[in-house]
Amino acid sequence: MNLKITDRFNQELPADESLVNQPRQVSDAAFSFVTPRHPSAPNVLHRSLEVARLIGLNEEDLESDDFVEIFSGAKQLPGTKPYAMCYGGHQFGSWAGQLGDGRAINLMEVEHAGKHWTLQLKGAGATPYSRTADGLAVLRSSLREHLCSEAMYHLGIPTNRSLCLISTGDQVVRDVLYDGHPRPEPGAIVCRVAPSFIRFGSFEILASRNELKLLEMLADYTIRHFFPKIDGSSPSRYVDFFSAVCQSTIEMVLHWQRVGFVHGVMNTDNMSIHGETIDYGPYGWLEGFDSDWTPNTTDRSHRRYRFGNQPQIALWNLVCLANALYPIVREAAPLQAAMDQAQADFNRKSTEMQLAKLGVTDVLPGDGELIAQLQLALQAAETDMTLFYRLLGNCERTQLESNPSHGLEVVQDALYEPDQLSGEVRQQWQAWFLAYGRRLGAAAMADDIRRRQMNGINPKYVLRNYMAQLAIDAAEEGDNALIEELHRLLTAPYEEQPESERWFAKRPDWARHKVGCSMLSCSS
Repeated sequence: MNLKITDRFNQELPADESLVNQPRQVSDAAFSFVTPRHPSAPNVLHRSLEVARLIGLNEEDLESDDFVEIFSGAKQLPGTKPYAMCYGGHQFGSWAGQLGDGRAINLMEVEHAGKHWTLQLKGAGATPYSRTADGLAVLRSSLREHLCSEAMYHLGIPTNRSLCLISTGDQVVRDVLYDGHPRPEPGAIVCRVAPSFIRFGSFEILASRNELKLLEMLADYTIRHFFPKIDGSSPSRYVDFFSAVCQSTIEMVLHWQRVGFVHGVMNTDNMSIHGETIDYGPYGWLEGFDSDWTPNTTDRSHRRYRFGNQPQIALWNLVCLANALYPIVREAAPLQAAMDQAQADFNRKSTEMQLAKLGVTDVLPGDGELIAQLQLALQAAETDMTLFYRLLGNCERTQLESNPSHGLEVVQDALYEPDQLSGEVRQQWQAWFLAYGRRLGAAAMADDIRRRQMNGINPKYVLRNYMAQLAIDAAEEGDNALIEELHRLLTAPYEEQPESERWFAKRPDWARHKVGCSMLSCSS
């Protein structure tokens, strides 16, 4: 296995002086050296050749014994020194102090084809940041992360990638819904791939401890290696860095909103400075459109991380990052200006994105009302978001202008309870389709061109929770075929794929309240 090792984080930043692997507070250090736990019987359940090629591996490498051993943590490549990162974070709006990589271990950093990648194992054992946990992961959460990382990438959403899913042969005890009923489950490990796993919380922990020299070192390191357009000697470099993170973060969340993805746990320690989606836990895609929906059982009461609140939370998290950088910026005004710009840009781009989903490429007065009325209609009768927008492209403009019921006929398969579409609700929908038809008339775009553009932004296939749960159930019985089928399906989510039409369907009734298909915990 010929990987080009180019470790930088653990070479250029200060390490924890202690090598004792037990839970503790780690100060004046960016990371701690650790050794992954040796699994009892590692077995590859799935691997991505596409991701392997990104880092310089080939098909022969994927089939080797070395691959299984290295990416399960059983063996270390010569010259590598695995480490866990130190960071803090705000969890559900409250400062949580030191958190760190409690079940993640960076194996190595590599270069290939001019790009730099960090390879990180999730579920490979305890670290000094594990607190009271064991640092392990179970098959269900690992499978969900592996599939979702790749699904998001092919949807065009910034994300870490996933190289492989490996079962450990060990049992891991977890309380799935935190209801006092723990049980043993099969353990597994995912190898995550990203430029780095530096988080908002990486800066927050240093500012909170007044470790300003290290804060400056980390900021300079990050700019030098990952933000080449920023002049590393400029007095404004930290503001420029913050501004770039603001812009990439709002772009990421715009994509989440576009496809109906709900992250579920947008704590600041789960926010990447690259504007990439990381830390897939209790995520989900909207089934019935509901701006208040969150998949996270931990967030059931307050719904802080609900779908409709994700843009506001992203901005709140950016304020936390701004506060962490303030001690080395020493001015609030430029940080505030970057925030204001991000807010304005998000508002403008959000309108453009939502119109693009409707097949409209320009913005006219009254478009905000068209969008708002659609969202009210979508919630008036339970409507599947993914199916609705994909089917909407089949509307014929001239038919809509003369017969608003045409729109309802086109999207009827997106309705969970078609009988709800009567009386005032039907009138509400018909009024919207009439307005939509007029708006398409103003755009004057041919139906086939509009449909093609809409199909390029509205996916046909997303990783619905029930699909992932079916793959989990099968894998726990030793059948990995569905993992491969879903992985292949989700690499082309905008294509028709007629052979996979069964996945273009509403959530089945049995999945409405099933554990793993509706609400999930942070260990999911």
